[in-house]
Amino acid sequence: MSANALRSDMRPDIDQAATAAAAPVPNVPAFVRARGGVRVAFATAGGRTHPLTVAESGGYRIRFPRNAQTCEGTIINTGGGMTGGDLMQVDVALAPGAQALLTSQAAEKLYRAEADPTRIEVALRLGAGSTLAWLPQEMILFDRARLVRRLTVDMAPDASLTLAESIVFGRTAMGEEVVEGQLDDRWSIRRGGRLVLVEAVRLEGAVAARLARRAVGGGARALATIVHIAPDAEARLEDMRAALAGGASECGASAWNGLVVARLIGHDPAALRADLVRTIETFRGQRMPRYW
Repeated sequence: MSANALRSDMRPDIDQAATAAAAPVPNVPAFVRARGGVRVAFATAGGRTHPLTVAESGGYRIRFPRNAQTCEGTIINTGGGMTGGDLMQVDVALAPGAQALLTSQAAEKLYRAEADPTRIEVALRLGAGSTLAWLPQEMILFDRARLVRRLTVDMAPDASLTLAESIVFGRTAMGEEVVEGQLDDRWSIRRGGRLVLVEAVRLEGAVAARLARRAVGGGARALATIVHIAPDAEARLEDMRAALAGGASECGASAWNGLVVARLIGHDPAALRADLVRTIETFRGQRMPRYW
């Protein structure tokens, strides 16, 4: 079923300061800002996983290809991009034993923000024995874009998650460069109630100059992170390293706390995307979703 309104309290743990940061700029009508998202809960029936409940709001939709081999959901932003003051919320829950894959129809474009940042909030909850592949396409930041993203995961000890996120700083084919902007990206992953991974990346002001520094990005224009958490995750470290081998991007992988983390960074966003696709397909033993 669908709903034309998404509760504003979907994520009660969002801090008040962050919520205030998403408020409209004074003298700009609130209706100009795009606010909405999707909420979906998966459960098993008849030996297969199905979307049990679906809620959509604003310009955001989720669709499920009928001929997909697995329960695959595709998130769509009908607005074609996001800008300052826009807010997107994604809430995903898997019942025990459910298996699902979520992706996006296209790369998400983050346009220039005059004052307020663009805000994205993602919450993933995995029940006992469930499996989720979170594989959205890359986010493309334009010059003077301001992005605040929060990703939280709460999963059962025997659940499995493969998560991949990538960011592109300007479309090189169009001669674009993110000279200035803001990226405030924080991840928090809990397994069995225990915090197993925290990520915090913050770039603000002269983004291009900071990425050019050897100790930061060495001139990189794109980066990606793959996280795999499962009961046998640490035993698959060499599988991840083998999947990364031969790529054009600078990359590496390590394992601890029942998870494997791989990092990719490169000067050519197209080459990094190709490396990311090849790595994920090799590691998972499955082809990427059709929109990739």
